[in-house]
Amino acid sequence: MKILEKIIRSEPVNANEINDLGLNALITGEDITREKALEIPALAGCIDYIAKTVSNIPIKLYKKENGEIKEVEDRRVTLLNEETGDMLDATQMKNAMVRDYFLGKGGYCYIHKNGIEVESLHYVDCSKVAVTAGVDPIFKTGVIQVNGKTYFPHEFIRFLRNTKDGIEGESVVKQNAKLMSVMYNSLKYEENLVLTGGNKKGFVKSAKKLSQEAIDALKNAWRKLYRNSSENVVILNDGLDFKESSNTSVEMQLNENKRTNGDEICKIFNVPPSLTTGNLSEQDEKSLIKYCLNNVLGEFVTALNTALLLESEKGSYFFAPDMYELTKGDIEKRYNAYQSSISSGWMQIDEVRKKENMAPLGLDFVKLGLQDVLYNTKTQTVYTPNTDKTASVKREGKAGEKNEGRNKE
Repeated sequence: MKILEKIIRSEPVNANEINDLGLNALITGEDITREKALEIPALAGCIDYIAKTVSNIPIKLYKKENGEIKEVEDRRVTLLNEETGDMLDATQMKNAMVRDYFLGKGGYCYIHKNGIEVESLHYVDCSKVAVTAGVDPIFKTGVIQVNGKTYFPHEFIRFLRNTKDGIEGESVVKQNAKLMSVMYNSLKYEENLVLTGGNKKGFVKSAKKLSQEAIDALKNAWRKLYRNSSENVVILNDGLDFKESSNTSVEMQLNENKRTNGDEICKIFNVPPSLTTGNLSEQDEKSLIKYCLNNVLGEFVTALNTALLLESEKGSYFFAPDMYELTKGDIEKRYNAYQSSISSGWMQIDEVRKKENMAPLGLDFVKLGLQDVLYNTKTQTVYTPNTDKTASVKREGKAGEKNEGRNKE
C-alpha cells in the first residue's frame, strides 16, 4: 500500500519508509489551523460553494392552521434575508455562520430582543466565543461567554456541526486532522520544490578525502544553486562526481494522491468531485442538493426554529428555505409528475399546492372521466356520476339500482 494512503488511514508505517526529508515534512504532526486548511484548494472550494449558496437562499416563515400552510410576513424574515440591524447584512451573516459551522466550533448569532420582539441579529465570530457545558450528561446545560460577558444559550442562534452538547460543534478540520495535515504538508512540499527550481537531490562522490574548507565551499555553492535562480552551475573539481538520487516514493505519489485526497475532501462535504473540476452533470447537481445542501439547510432552519420562535409559536409556525431558485431545473419534471397525478385521479390540486407550500384554492373535488365510477367500500355501493345512479354490489340479495337524484334541485 502507498505510504500516503497508510498515513491517511492511520495505519503503521515502517521506519525504512520515512527516512526521506519530503516524507518527514508530511508527518511532522503539525497542527492544522483553520487558515492552513483553507490553503487546500479542494476544501476551500467546497466551503466557498456551500457558504455562498446557502447564504443566498431566502428563508421564509410559514404558519400551519386548519390543515393549511400560509406564508407569514414578519420582521424576523426581514432580518434573515435583508437587513440584520448589524454591520453585516443577512447574506454576509449567513455566509459567515456557514463557514464557522464547518471550520470552527459553530456559527453563533446573538439575538437582540426588546421584550419578546426580535430587534436585530448580530453575528459573533466563533473564535471570540467561549463555551462551558454543564456536567450533567442528561439534563444538558451550559453558558456562552463573549469578551468576558456571560450569556445563556437561548440568546443565540447556534448552528452547530456534530454537536453532542448543543452548545459547541466539531469542525471538519478537527474531525479530519490527519487528512488535512497530509494535504497541507503536500502543498508545502510542492512549494519547496518550486522555490528550489525543482532541482534534483543527490550526493557528491570524491576520489579522495576533502578538507573541511573544501566541504564548506561545496556546500555554499550548492546552497546558492538551490536558493538563487541566477546560479545554475556548480563547478566540480577533479576527482568530484555528482550522483543524482532517484525520486522518492513521496515525490512520485504526490500528483497521484492529489486527486485522491481531493476526492476525500469532497466526501467530507457530500459534494460530487466534479464540482471542483467544473464538470458538474445534471445528476451530480441533484446529488449535491439532496445530500449536501439539504442537510446543511435542514440543520440551519432547525437552529432558527429553536432560537427565533416563541414557545407559543412552536408547532404551528416554522422557518423553511425557499428552494425555488435552487431546484428550478427540476420544476418542469416535478410539475409534469403533478399533472400526471391529478389526471390519474390520485391527487387533488390542493394536495399539490400543499406540497409546494402554497395556499389551497378550496377546490375539494376528484377529477373523473365519463367512464369512471366511484366505489364506496363501507356501503359496498357503486355510484356512476354519468348516469347519477347508485348500485349495490353486496353479495347477499340481488344488486339493485336506485336514483339518488344528486344533481336534482
